[in-house]
Amino acid sequence: MPSSHIPGTTPSAVHWHPQVAVADQATAADPWPVAQVQALFDMPFMDLMFHAQTVHHAHWPAGDIELATLLSVKTGGCPENCGYCPQSAAYYTGVKADKLMDVSEVVRAAQAAKEAGASRFCMGAAWRAPKDRDIAQVSAMISAVKALGLESCATLGMLAPHQAQALSDAGLDYYNHNLDTGPAYYRDVVSTREYQERLDTLAHVRAAGIRVCCGGIVGMGEEEVDRAALLAQLANMRPYPESVPINSLVRVPGTPLADSPPVDPLDFVRVIAVARIVMPQARIRLSAGRQQLGEAVQTLCFMAGANSIFYGDKLLVTGNPEAQSDSQLLAKLGLATFKVAP
Repeated sequence: MPSSHIPGTTPSAVHWHPQVAVADQATAADPWPVAQVQALFDMPFMDLMFHAQTVHHAHWPAGDIELATLLSVKTGGCPENCGYCPQSAAYYTGVKADKLMDVSEVVRAAQAAKEAGASRFCMGAAWRAPKDRDIAQVSAMISAVKALGLESCATLGMLAPHQAQALSDAGLDYYNHNLDTGPAYYRDVVSTREYQERLDTLAHVRAAGIRVCCGGIVGMGEEEVDRAALLAQLANMRPYPESVPINSLVRVPGTPLADSPPVDPLDFVRVIAVARIVMPQARIRLSAGRQQLGEAVQTLCFMAGANSIFYGDKLLVTGNPEAQSDSQLLAKLGLATFKVAP
């Protein structure tokens, strides 16, 4: 995507966070430099898949798949200009801006998700950053979801330290805040939020004792080295995210990225495989865009180490394979689903 598609494309300084070395590295102190991650992408496909499967079986012997359901608790009207997002107020995509849902509505949706087999319930709100009164309302939602016996996740935009702590006090298990892409390509995707601000929010979440859900999007016009840089940034966090959603761009008419060329399916599988190798103990989640992959490519992703999916008929405002179709595919593959301990 040409940088002229989104205003304000002057690259900004990003503080690299070279933090952790993870299993599969020679020592626990070694980082994952981008060149080393790129070398994984450069492996012959079959060799890469074998490597990823070996790592996956070593760290996830049960081979189960986590089912997560995502609900948009506040839709549309976001002031950010993320080039992929139909909820941005900067683009006309037909998405109507709504107010924050009532707790009772969220509880009904969470109960339905649990009955359909989900173990984690994620709540997303289209904010740049929530106000403190919003945090109080979302905290009530978190407590209600937890009372149903589900793991809870929220994605609300940027957080201040005291807001992250309030969510932690409410019992939030995971906070999602994606980096989207590598640092060098970031300003071609969004100019209203700095990469460093995303890293700062993740630091606040981690400091509050909340587990991190953080990943990115494939297919926004980035080069393979940008994908390597994204995975290196994630893998070098201390610790790396417990949950890593990998999204295939859903090209929504009206957004600047609507005309992005589709990603080669095997290139997408490579991203899953490399993510598994560099973050062996993370849940690698097939997220947005799974509907367009088809069963064969999804199966390759599971073979490459994906062990979490978003489950249900909608992801925020875009389509997702129906729960019944997902259950049928998992059954055909003989894959068990993860259950939250009582």
